[in-house]
Amino acid sequence: MKSACGMVTALSILLAAGNAIAQGNYPEQTVRILVGFSPGVAPDVTARLLADRLSEALAKPVVVENVTGAGGNIGATRVARAVPDGYTLGMVGNGSLIFSPSMYDKLGFDPVRDFAPISQIFVAANLLVVANDMPARTLPELVALARAQPGTLSYAHAGAGTSQHLAAELFKSLVRADIQPIAYRGTTALLPDLLAGRVSMSFGNIVNVLPLVREGKLRAFAVTSIKRSGIAPDVPTMAESGYPGFEAVPWFGLMAPAGTSLAIVDKLHRETARILAMPDVRKKLNDLGLDVIGGTPAELAAVIEREIPQWAKVIRQAGIKAGE
Repeated sequence: MKSACGMVTALSILLAAGNAIAQGNYPEQTVRILVGFSPGVAPDVTARLLADRLSEALAKPVVVENVTGAGGNIGATRVARAVPDGYTLGMVGNGSLIFSPSMYDKLGFDPVRDFAPISQIFVAANLLVVANDMPARTLPELVALARAQPGTLSYAHAGAGTSQHLAAELFKSLVRADIQPIAYRGTTALLPDLLAGRVSMSFGNIVNVLPLVREGKLRAFAVTSIKRSGIAPDVPTMAESGYPGFEAVPWFGLMAPAGTSLAIVDKLHRETARILAMPDVRKKLNDLGLDVIGGTPAELAAVIEREIPQWAKVIRQAGIKAGE
């Protein structure tokens, strides 16, 4: 019996040593970053920029694979179910990690249990804009008008459960006003009605609506990020405008499957943070309207755990379900 126990112990030690050696040599093959959206959008562009630099740093190919569908949830599910060996990562957004758990009756993953956070990569501000024929010229005037005419004003959003949709619902709950939602299939689809004044307002992605503000075709009241946007520094935040703590932004983080070794997660985080600190990388992302984060795994985990219940309340009060 003692001999058998000794053999088991020896095997365990050898396996642990083998794993440590394998992790120390990581990576030994191509690393994939799954993106749940089409090529050309912010998470895809960012993932490809990061992949190029990681390929150099790790001396192995790092490639991006687009796995679209269900607002990024199909890609997130693929990452959650992948072998936790560091060779399948994901650029996963708060749409999947924070909003979807409250909107879908069934998901293919648990945002807390099924992922190993590596780093929050970026946040992108939304911008509260109104049509030019809107009589309200300031945010307080807009709130007063919405309260005085319940159900008359409307807001356009780019789809149920998007950060733009939830920003508007958070705004409604804070100002206690009845503003009617009108759903579109993406930001591009809503812009003609917004420009023509057929809808009153929108919390639009800053990259899409800021050029129209600069051309004088829309008026901007505030950004939804905690800090002012680098590409629109003259526009105040919602918090500065009288709504402390207001933050409703799309953000993306680099994730690995749960069970990925700490050694691999730490290595990927160190390299990712180093790359995001490069001036040329930051400039490229800032020019896209993205604010670079590059935080630690623990910081990203804390964001996820904090934001899930916060947004669950907003989603529940608004009665938002996937596909509506």
